[in-house]
Amino acid sequence: MTLLFLDVDGPLVPFGAADRPYPSYPGPRMPGPEYPLLTRVDPALGPRLLALGCELVWATTWMDDANSGLAPWLGLPALPVVRWPDEDEPPGLLHWKTRPLVAWAAGRSFIWVDDEITEADRAWAAVHHPGPALLHRIDHRYGLTEADFTTLEEWLAAVRR
Repeated sequence: MTLLFLDVDGPLVPFGAADRPYPSYPGPRMPGPEYPLLTRVDPALGPRLLALGCELVWATTWMDDANSGLAPWLGLPALPVVRWPDEDEPPGLLHWKTRPLVAWAAGRSFIWVDDEITEADRAWAAVHHPGPALLHRIDHRYGLTEADFTTLEEWLAAVRR
C-alpha cells in the first residue's frame, strides 16, 4: 500500500489568500486542549484522504498533536507519526524532511504533500528512493484543493497499474 505523508500547516491548515478570507468550518466539539486553527481545516478532507486508499502518516511538526487534535476533527483514526531526527542540518537546498521521509518509506511507493517541497527534494528522492514517489507541493494559501486530489488520484492509478 502506498504511503501518504501529510504535512499539516499549509496543506490541511491553509494560510489564507488575498482573494478570499480564511476558511472557517464548523466541526465537532472535542474534549481536550484547544486547537484554534482547526476551524480552518475542512472536515471533508478526512474522508477524501481515506478514499485514496493509502496508508496515511503524519509528517508534521505537530507530532502527536496531529492525532489528539486534528485526526478527530477529520474523522481519522490515530495515524503513525514520523519522528524527526534531533540533529540540525545546515541550511541547504534540500528540505529537512526529505531524508527522513525517504528513509521511512524504505523503498515503498509514497506521496508526500507539503507546501515547502522543491525541485531539489524531488531530484534527491529520485536518486535515493528506488520506488515510485510523488512529492506534491501544495499552495499554502489554499491548502489541498480539488486539483490536488485529481493529481494524487491520477498518480495512484498509474502506480497501481
